[in-house]
Amino acid sequence: MRRGIAATALVASFALAATACGGSDSGDKADGPVTITWWDTSNATNEAPTYQALIKDFEAANKGIKVKYVNVPFDQAQNKFDTAAGASGAPDVLRSDVGWTPAFAKKGFFLPLDGTEALADQAKFKPNLIKQAQYDGKTYGVPFVTDTLALVYNKQLFEKAGVEAPKTWDDLKAAAATIKSKTGVDGYWGSTAAYYAQTFLYGEGTDTVDAAAKKITVNSDAAKKGYGTWLSLFSGKGLHKADTTADAYAHIQDAFVNGKVAAIIQGPWEITNFYKGSAFKDKNNLGIATVPAGSSGKAGAPTGGHNLSVYAGSDSAHQKAAEKFVGFMTSAKSQTQIALKNSTLPTRDDAYTAEVKADPGIAGYQSVLSSAQPRVALPEYSSLLTPLDTELVKIAGGKESLDKGLSNAETALAKLVPDFSK
Repeated sequence: MRRGIAATALVASFALAATACGGSDSGDKADGPVTITWWDTSNATNEAPTYQALIKDFEAANKGIKVKYVNVPFDQAQNKFDTAAGASGAPDVLRSDVGWTPAFAKKGFFLPLDGTEALADQAKFKPNLIKQAQYDGKTYGVPFVTDTLALVYNKQLFEKAGVEAPKTWDDLKAAAATIKSKTGVDGYWGSTAAYYAQTFLYGEGTDTVDAAAKKITVNSDAAKKGYGTWLSLFSGKGLHKADTTADAYAHIQDAFVNGKVAAIIQGPWEITNFYKGSAFKDKNNLGIATVPAGSSGKAGAPTGGHNLSVYAGSDSAHQKAAEKFVGFMTSAKSQTQIALKNSTLPTRDDAYTAEVKADPGIAGYQSVLSSAQPRVALPEYSSLLTPLDTELVKIAGGKESLDKGLSNAETALAKLVPDFSK
């Protein structure tokens, strides 16, 4: 979600890029195996071991291909790949955030995968996820894992207070107050991060920009209404005040998993961590509901997740090997194994087996995927949240007004999409 990266990380990226590309791997021989490099951007502790085990399975089934696995921190990967690809030294395969696809495709860094072995099962994948892997009519990635935001809640606390999962933001305010009265615990703790605030925009039928009309809408009346609702959820009975510290994410997560707050907005990448908390030793205590609806009457949350994309700068032998690897990693069998081990959401329906859906976290998030809204296929889209991350913290912390913050954000977005009107 964020592009920010320290200068030292950029320096390190050149060293990483120098050995990244399988096409230039000195270990390749004309009569030997092809070695491809995969940059995996998943959590190195919770998710990576599952992927490394699958690599061994792939290599056992494909004797002519070796996979060099590199785990790259997610918050550094976008800039590292951008730098490496520009120098013709990128990895053959990238676990790419769905928001990066348009920009890298526009630059020619990703290989179109239509008609390749990587996309042989295209019809098996959820159509909205394939759409997020496309740019300008071509498909530049295969959906690997998907996610969206949901209202996650502590069933025991909700039951003790005698409240149900709220359908609207007003319902959430009322529920939070009741939970506070009946249990002594705050009912809701919101995030100041722009990605999480998107749900409030979607609830008003708007977004930060209208790509079709080429117009910046972050400061529109509808957006102001959505952000106004977002801001109102930081004050009131049972509503936790805004945390504007650098560790806010960890503070919110820790409070929820240990039963110190009854509900938050969160994504399925935290399912395994939910279960590690004292409040969810019984996994069935985890409640998952569609995010509350705005005044439009509709609820909406951003569709997230990752695609596996192939580097266009690799030679044909490495591209073919990479396509085979991508096809293997996104197969129904692999997707099922990943879901069972990592509690992440599969991207294809045939991977939602009875065993997979026995995990209440996965089943719960699958039930809210229908409210997920695909991101705009705009190369600059993933960068638009960065100015908002800065402004929303100031607004929530009382350092500037909502009007001032959104005006500042509008000015910053105008620099990112200079051909858009305000």
